[in-house]
Amino acid sequence: MKARDLVDGLGPMPLWLYLIRHGGTAWSISGQHTGRTDIPLTPRGESEATRLKHRLDNIGFAHVLTSPSRRARRTCELVDLERAAEIDPDLAEWDYGQYEGRRSVDIRAERPGWNVFRDGCPGGETPAQVSERADRLIVRLRSLDGTVALFSHGQFGSVLAARWIGLPLIEAQHLRLDTASLSILGSDPHHPEVPIIASWNTTGEETVGPPGVTRVRGAAEIQQRAIDRWENEGGEPRTEEYLR
Repeated sequence: MKARDLVDGLGPMPLWLYLIRHGGTAWSISGQHTGRTDIPLTPRGESEATRLKHRLDNIGFAHVLTSPSRRARRTCELVDLERAAEIDPDLAEWDYGQYEGRRSVDIRAERPGWNVFRDGCPGGETPAQVSERADRLIVRLRSLDGTVALFSHGQFGSVLAARWIGLPLIEAQHLRLDTASLSILGSDPHHPEVPIIASWNTTGEETVGPPGVTRVRGAAEIQQRAIDRWENEGGEPRTEEYLR
């Protein structure tokens, strides 16, 4: 039996989702709801996004998906992942309709108690529509394997995380996402059927990886190291050893 046959028979890599909110814009500073308005990153937002690069450098992404908005695509470009990126409309921010460009405090002055996660936006998306969009995306993501980078937005990213772990959309209100933040969604390593939020809204300088992994390598590198062990030392090429 060839080493390559053994490695190829090990099955798919576990799915880990690296959720990245884009860098800051003029409206994220002012607190204006930014759904379909395609505004650019500010110079500070570009600096925020650039600082994400070294946190992602050692991660071999099997897939890279980005929102169509230029603020998300520019963030993807600044971390040097744009060549591998595929645009997915389901990663777009909430469509705020008539509330586009408005601040929550001003909306509540006219509509006391308004909560986008419960009430939605007139002329825009309802919570049910956003939840359906997140669920549709999750179905697609679960058909993938390995590490996946997702460049998205604050409120839709919160919805995606809530739906990932099976919570109703309203619970997304408790999952704040800062600009240029990095979060990780995956599964409990000991109970793969249980979805988890492994890391949330991190904005520090530390490098990151799935739980118990200090460096995440691409599948090709893992396979090659396993084959090298087989050829040089003997024994089965167990790729899990190289994930530690």
